[in-house]
Amino acid sequence: MTGTVEVKGFFNEPTFTVSYVVWDRATLQAAIVDPVLDYDPKSGAAGRKSLDLLLDFVRKNNLQVKWSLETHAHADHLSAAPLVVESTGAKIVIGDHIPSVQAVFKPVFAADDVSGTGAEFDRLVTDGETLELGRLEIEILHTPGHTPACVSYRIGDAVFVGDTLFMPDYGTARCDFPGGDARALYRSIHKILSLPRETRLFMCHDYKAPGRDTFAWETTVGEELDHNIHIGGGVSEDDFARMRTARDSTLAAPTLLLPSIQTNIRAGHFPPADPDGAIRLRIPVRGADALTPMKTR
Repeated sequence: MTGTVEVKGFFNEPTFTVSYVVWDRATLQAAIVDPVLDYDPKSGAAGRKSLDLLLDFVRKNNLQVKWSLETHAHADHLSAAPLVVESTGAKIVIGDHIPSVQAVFKPVFAADDVSGTGAEFDRLVTDGETLELGRLEIEILHTPGHTPACVSYRIGDAVFVGDTLFMPDYGTARCDFPGGDARALYRSIHKILSLPRETRLFMCHDYKAPGRDTFAWETTVGEELDHNIHIGGGVSEDDFARMRTARDSTLAAPTLLLPSIQTNIRAGHFPPADPDGAIRLRIPVRGADALTPMKTR
């Protein structure tokens, strides 16, 4: 299938996340990649201002959204995929290894409503599978390492890499979440970097590397091969794994880790409402066994 792919990025600075609208110029059929729900962890307030900017673009350009593509169950922002479905009728897509992520986190959050099979999502996709997007094809690349369920989406000359790579001056994604694997990430990155050098790569995040004053989220295979500070220039798997493991040991947990994971394993849905009608997220307390006096009050 042939066609011309168009891409528009929308940067959410509070979470440093980039969502994308991708469409076939000939048919105006579109996909949305990694939509963000606004969420304030201090107040618990959720909102859709960021998503509405993206959906306004969709409407103004008469695009027909067929797919809402999740690169993985994100740990740093809440997915707005259910609102994409509500507004456009799109189907929510994620990699078919998502049950392994649900299995880890379902007991952490006492999330008895979570299926453990990925049934919350409309379509679980496998490595090498393709989806139609007008005259284009969306090719699924299983790219584990950051999590075991990560996928990247190749559409024409564009690849949406999720949390594998960052811009060349920032490096690569962390691998210290449950199921993460630095060696698997190394191989996933090289799977992407085996594509033609001119292939466009679109990042899921940007944090502005030291010395850079603007956010950026598009680069190429060639730029990553030549200049990525973690993986470029022929770095070996052993050296990469040592560097990544050492670096990850210094990183703090993402600010939205706990609210994000428990919603994103539900395909972006909040937990079911309690009997009083209120929706509540669960926040496990680590080290509670040492707080015996508090437990008995």
